Amino acid sequence: MQTQVGIVGAGPAGLLLSHLLARDGVASVVLEARSREYVERRVRAGVLEQASVELLNETGLGDRLRREALVHHGIELRWGGARHRIALTDLTGRSIWIYGQQEVVKDLIAARSRAGGDVRFETGVTGVEGIDSPRPRIRYRHRGEEHELACDFVAGCDGSHGISREAVPPSALGTYRHEYPFAWLGILAAVAPSTDELIYASHERGFALHSLRSPEKSRLYIQVEPDADLADWPDDRVWEELRIRLACDGWTLRDGPVLEKSIAPMRSFVVEPMQHGRLFLAGDVAHIVPATGAKGLNLAIHDVHVLARALARWYRRGSADLLDAYSAACLPRVWRAQAFSSSMSTMLHRLPGSDGFLGRLQRAQLEQVSGSEAAARSLAENYVGRPYEQGADQGDAPPR
Repeated sequence: MQTQVGIVGAGPAGLLLSHLLARDGVASVVLEARSREYVERRVRAGVLEQASVELLNETGLGDRLRREALVHHGIELRWGGARHRIALTDLTGRSIWIYGQQEVVKDLIAARSRAGGDVRFETGVTGVEGIDSPRPRIRYRHRGEEHELACDFVAGCDGSHGISREAVPPSALGTYRHEYPFAWLGILAAVAPSTDELIYASHERGFALHSLRSPEKSRLYIQVEPDADLADWPDDRVWEELRIRLACDGWTLRDGPVLEKSIAPMRSFVVEPMQHGRLFLAGDVAHIVPATGAKGLNLAIHDVHVLARALARWYRRGSADLLDAYSAACLPRVWRAQAFSSSMSTMLHRLPGSDGFLGRLQRAQLEQVSGSEAAARSLAENYVGRPYEQGADQGDAPPR
């Protein structure tokens, strides 16, 4: 079996890459270990930067997004029992959209299906070989049988625990990581949001976040210990903790049935470079950011935007200049997102030592962001994300 680009993973990165390549006449095959139902129901990030929305709209993926996404023009910082709004659009001219990652994935799968795209679910990749040769191969298992896909290039889009990164010799890959001393317990609840904009709360008992998924569903989080056990957090206890941490005068938190509940550690992770030979890494397989900055999904979208442009130029012109520059085009944005997400995390979470010096620093940061237009603008610019740069990461033709 052969194709031009073999894509490992049918998350948003892999599916969007396949979609973008098809628009430029480049063939691809997407291999995904999980079932289609699992991939479409997997709840993940829900904040889209304006640049991400612009790309989805420009490439024919925005119909349902425009109908159903919630457009937000600000976020709220809540601390000391008071509310402080960061007016994103007023400060930057840009906005954010609330639209769950699983909804983006549904739209992508539907688009690939309509176009006759080759997306193979329940197909577990067992190895990536020959990435230093002109014809790398992906080994995979489907329905109990072993198969091999030969291709010109391999795109590893299989997430932080994926197998594609293992194809790179350890000596050729630099790894940077940081573990944060907290985790998030998140719930998806069948209750109308109690807010029109995201609320980030800093409290002496720990961080809390009130997010949204739709007019009928809310997504909420509380800071817990990294080794916390879900069994110790029945629904009533979660709601009570949320009420305490989000409390302020004149505001009430609505509660309702909990549909999903999970605990996720907070960590930062980056590999450099994001390419080796004919293997290119995109999305979570190359970088993880703490969710506080809402950057993970947006970075994945930017990665494959850059990669699709580079591959299209290679097939159009035989030029490898953009492919060679792929990591250099992606990593500055990745590290800016890491810096912002780390700063937001340390400003808002209760940390070891928060009763003393660190607590005073956090208070000073919150006062600066809440009281200085310049500081608020800096936060807003990072939160809404930068427009995609013209030049090396844009290729040489607009999307068709």
